[in-house]
Amino acid sequence: MLSSLFAGEPDSGIGDALGLAAAVDDGLVHGFARVDEDRVAALSALAAGFGGSPLREAVAEAADKIAAGSIADDHLFALAAARIALFGAVHDALLTRADAALGRKRAEWKGEPGPAAWSGSVSAEPNRARLGGAAMAHLLAGARSWLRELAITGWRGVDDDLVSASSQAIEAALAEPELRRLAVLLDGLAAELRAGSPIATMEHLPVRRWADLWSRALLLARDGGRAQRAEQAEPVSGRLFVLGADVHEHPTAVQVQVHGVLETSGGATRLVRASVSAAKVDTIVGPAIWRLLAGHQMLLTGLAERRALDLTDMPLLAGGDLIWRDDRARPGEAADPFTTARVHLGAALAPAAPPLERHPARIAEPVFVEDLSGVPLDTRRLPACGPLTPQLLAGATACVGLLRWDDGAWTVQPLGVETTVKKKRVGVHTSDWALGPADPKLAKAAGEAVEVLRERAGRLLRK
Repeated sequence: MLSSLFAGEPDSGIGDALGLAAAVDDGLVHGFARVDEDRVAALSALAAGFGGSPLREAVAEAADKIAAGSIADDHLFALAAARIALFGAVHDALLTRADAALGRKRAEWKGEPGPAAWSGSVSAEPNRARLGGAAMAHLLAGARSWLRELAITGWRGVDDDLVSASSQAIEAALAEPELRRLAVLLDGLAAELRAGSPIATMEHLPVRRWADLWSRALLLARDGGRAQRAEQAEPVSGRLFVLGADVHEHPTAVQVQVHGVLETSGGATRLVRASVSAAKVDTIVGPAIWRLLAGHQMLLTGLAERRALDLTDMPLLAGGDLIWRDDRARPGEAADPFTTARVHLGAALAPAAPPLERHPARIAEPVFVEDLSGVPLDTRRLPACGPLTPQLLAGATACVGLLRWDDGAWTVQPLGVETTVKKKRVGVHTSDWALGPADPKLAKAAGEAVEVLRERAGRLLRK
């Protein structure tokens, strides 16, 4: 039962793994150039924790060298790999517990292994031929150089000059399609550091988040992003029954991740995701962001009109992600998300998590809850681009949402609820305004914000 997760006792093994990872996080706060006895002891404990792992020699060498004041890219990479492996282990333990509580079956991963299975030798230089020559290797070296300076200096020592030093590496990486993921990640980290300046005076640092970004960026800066492309897509055809949409909004970008159940002829019913995104400016907020995704009209129609989507040869990755191609989807029959959840969710096969996506923060399991008493609903994630509000949640009797693990506790992020509006039982979803709000005033304001910016951009281009 799902309720057993919320009432369960914390797993001591999870706490131990996070405690080992804290050696890296704390080192990044103060800088690895200044390690005192306590931090040296923490690094030694981290190395001991990998005594039976293929990473044991690399992590042990990194701990010894950093304690002696010698810091090289290989040593930092070993720490990043160890940290990623630890959070992957925590992810797996949590997901196993969640699957048991939900009675959910999950596919096995058949692709490349993750950090815990990497060779103990992590000192080899990136394969220059595979990366496209010396020019590409130079770009990756520039990114690693900035990440190394961050690690040596520590978050508390970061200043405007160090943040600005990332600009050249980011601009160069953005120009290379293969490095776009790395470039966006570096740009986001630099933006957060810039926004927090002066970091030395910040009362609370997002220690784990910044360490997550640093670790993943260092991995991408070593292999050029090839670790992200290990999955092979297979074309699938069938009906996608939408459960709901999770909106990730930032000042300069927005992503909508649609969760659903894919029904294929002759195959298992599977849980899948489809993500679409767009660049934006910080003045485009609320319902206006849906206008930025107008190029995905079929997906927006399925969300707003609560319809199934008929897919033809849509690429599907082993990790459960559809590579969305709007021209390969057509709106089908009406399909209420709550009906889908009641009928299909319990029997749907969950996808295996790719090794490098295994992190507790990435857990977002679709669930259906009819008895909300005692269920902690996460209202912080409710997007401003939809009609779902904390007030509507207060009277809800059923919920389609995402099971998450945040800061040591399980919560449910609502994607849609059954509640009472004007004495009627209705379903309200975060994506109800995907084709525009029902209120004409809101719809007009949303359209005007985007059109004004497009007109201004057009004028600048004409000049």
